[in-house]
Amino acid sequence: MAPETIARAFDPFFTTKPTGQGTGLGLSMVYGFAGQSGGAVRIASELGQGTDVLVYLPRHLGEADVPTEDSGTAEAGPVTANKTVLLVDDEPLIRMVAAELLVEHGYNVLEAEDATSALKIIETGQVLDLLITDVGLPNGMNGRQLADAVRSIRAGLKVLFITGYAENAVLNHGTLDEGMRVVTKPFQMDQFEGIVRDMCSVAS
Repeated sequence: MAPETIARAFDPFFTTKPTGQGTGLGLSMVYGFAGQSGGAVRIASELGQGTDVLVYLPRHLGEADVPTEDSGTAEAGPVTANKTVLLVDDEPLIRMVAAELLVEHGYNVLEAEDATSALKIIETGQVLDLLITDVGLPNGMNGRQLADAVRSIRAGLKVLFITGYAENAVLNHGTLDEGMRVVTKPFQMDQFEGIVRDMCSVAS
C-alpha cells in the first residue's frame, strides 16, 4: 500500500474498492476489536511486495481460569444453548472475529463468504435460528437479496444485517420486515452480541 493509503486504512468508511465490491471496513472492525481488548494494530507494507497487518493483544500473566461444568452452562444460559447462526461476510477477518465472539458465548456458528455459499448451506436443511449477513456481498447478490431468497425457503427466519451504509440500504419501502434488524459498522462487539442474543431469545 502507498503511504497515503496506510494512513487511512483504519478509517471506518475508507475503501480503495469499486462501488459494490466491498465497503473496506474490515480493518476498522479489527482496529476496534484490538483496542477494546487493550491491544493495537499496525500495518507493515511495501508497494509491490505485500502487506502485513499485525494485531497485538495483551498477554495474560495470571492463572488460567478453569470454569466448572456448572459455571459454563450458566454462562451460556438458555438463550445461546443450541442456537445456530449462519454468518455471511466476504471479509475473512470480520468473520473470524464475529464467529469467535459468538462461539465464546455458546452459539453454533456456520460461515459463508457470499450468498451462493450461504444458500448451499440453507439447502442442506441445516437448522438455523438466525441469519447474520453483511449487506455489501460480492458476486451478484447482496445481503438484502440473500435474506429475501432465504426467507422464501425458510419463512420467518430472523435476519440481522451488518452494514457500513445507511440503514435505508436494507429497508423495504421504508421499513424492515418483521424479524429483521440492522447493526451499522463500526460497532462495539458487546453491542453486536447483545443484539444477537435478543434476536435468538425471541420465539420464531
